[in-house]
Amino acid sequence: MPRATPRRARTTSACGADPAVALGRWRPPAEKSTALVTPEGHARLKAELDQLWRVQRPEVVKALSAAAAEGDRSENAEYTYRKKQLGEIDRRVRYLSKRLESLRVVEAAPSDPQAVFFGARVEVENAASGETARYRIVGPDETDAGLGWISIDSPLARAMLKKRVDDEFEAQLPGGAARFFIVDVRYGD
Repeated sequence: MPRATPRRARTTSACGADPAVALGRWRPPAEKSTALVTPEGHARLKAELDQLWRVQRPEVVKALSAAAAEGDRSENAEYTYRKKQLGEIDRRVRYLSKRLESLRVVEAAPSDPQAVFFGARVEVENAASGETARYRIVGPDETDAGLGWISIDSPLARAMLKKRVDDEFEAQLPGGAARFFIVDVRYGD
């Protein structure tokens, strides 16, 4: 009886595409975010890294050791929880360590303080409704919607870059296109 030869691994799906793409496991590469940060944002990220590494991680490792000593790990919810928590801390520590190395701290105001650039505090007026809003353009690692801090990578910030007081601009927002006027531009606190 002839011996069956093993089937070769398929490198493409039936439609000729890469199997990872066909099965939905392929993800497009993440957009690169701007590597700028304010001095305050840099200090906060360093403090977070220090807190995670020197305080939270040792506490979790101690609790994980205590949970592991309780016996059967397969049914130990505390062990499972602490193991997951440690993984999350380690993931964030790795991210912050790499990110802090790549960030450029922007301390000085731009040479043209009348125009909108990184670090600017900008007041804009919606052309349709007349409502005003204040924003600060910061790095992607320091955005805070509650404070009005928007990423320099956001559509609104990109649209207002290099604009001056009384300039009109249009931004493509998730709700559609919107027109705004620059009311005020400031740097510093």
